[in-house]
Amino acid sequence: MSVTDRSRLALVFRRVLMLLLLGLAGGLAYAVLSLPDQAVGLSDRVRANMETSGVSNPVTAVLLNFRGYDTLLEMAVLLVALLGVWSLGSAAVYRRSNPEPVLLSLVGVLVPMLLLMAGYLLWVGADAPGGAFQAGSVLAAAGILMLLACKRPPVQLLGWSLRLVLVLGLGAFIAVGVSLLSASGMFLQYPPGLAGALILFIEAAATLSIGVTLAALFLGGRLDPDA
Repeated sequence: MSVTDRSRLALVFRRVLMLLLLGLAGGLAYAVLSLPDQAVGLSDRVRANMETSGVSNPVTAVLLNFRGYDTLLEMAVLLVALLGVWSLGSAAVYRRSNPEPVLLSLVGVLVPMLLLMAGYLLWVGADAPGGAFQAGSVLAAAGILMLLACKRPPVQLLGWSLRLVLVLGLGAFIAVGVSLLSASGMFLQYPPGLAGALILFIEAAATLSIGVTLAALFLGGRLDPDA
């Protein structure tokens, strides 16, 4: 195939892709404009089942109990996104240049505060706005600050230990679901007496995975222990 033919093929591909994207955008716009002005929603059903959810925050109840399947898939999508970035090649774990003293001082002050805030958001998520994704995002911010300040993680944490943390959240979700499936025949159907403890266990594991995954995505490539 000549250069001219490849250029024409690339142009056709871009035009087809543009048409598909325009069709998708048009479909989404139609769907949004077709929504009723006053939707009934499921808020009444959520309030009616809060006593069996294991938590008192309706958002956490929906995300980790009533709509647990969706959150499980969100964890899987986040992990797949990281694997896609890693497939692009390796990235340096830390910058070669020396960080500014102001940045180092800022990291020394902010990172402990961010870790404390992440723990608080995780714990308070059962009763107030918070939870694994918020706590994981704050944890990722602490990790990114340390990467910017050339804080090199130990080499032994960049191998299987890192991969274990990355799959910890999704693995905990699946493990709880399979255990409940074996015990009661229902996947992710928490017993009312254990719902709160199981949700906290899943969210704690998910917080670590989300934080490390987002920090790893910031690097834009696969982590290389020899870098």
